[in-house]
Amino acid sequence: MKIVVDTCAFLAVVLDEPERKRIVELTAGHELIAPETLPFEIANALTALAKKKAFDANELLAAWESVEEIAVELRAVNVRSALDLALGLNIYAYDAYFLECALRLRLPILTLDIKMKRPARHLGIAVLE
Repeated sequence: MKIVVDTCAFLAVVLDEPERKRIVELTAGHELIAPETLPFEIANALTALAKKKAFDANELLAAWESVEEIAVELRAVNVRSALDLALGLNIYAYDAYFLECALRLRLPILTLDIKMKRPARHLGIAVLE
């Protein structure tokens, strides 16, 4: 099965968050899909953590190296469709990229973000938890 996986889930895995084990269980043996924006979103989140001094630079660079080891197929984003979703659902475009991908490909989504779970369900997208 193919699964659209969002930025929060990737970060939880590479930063060894409590949800890591469950995410690994849910995705084991499946193909991971994400919008082509994923690497940029992860890098942005890592720099935000650095600014907050939540992790040091070496830890964040190691996290990035872990991200690079995760097999994920990056898909082009239909920005117009994502923008329509973002405006219609009153969400950020970055979240809409993942929803647009899942909706277009008719795939379930794995997210830890409650702000993405509600709109996903509203759109009829299966949410893995």
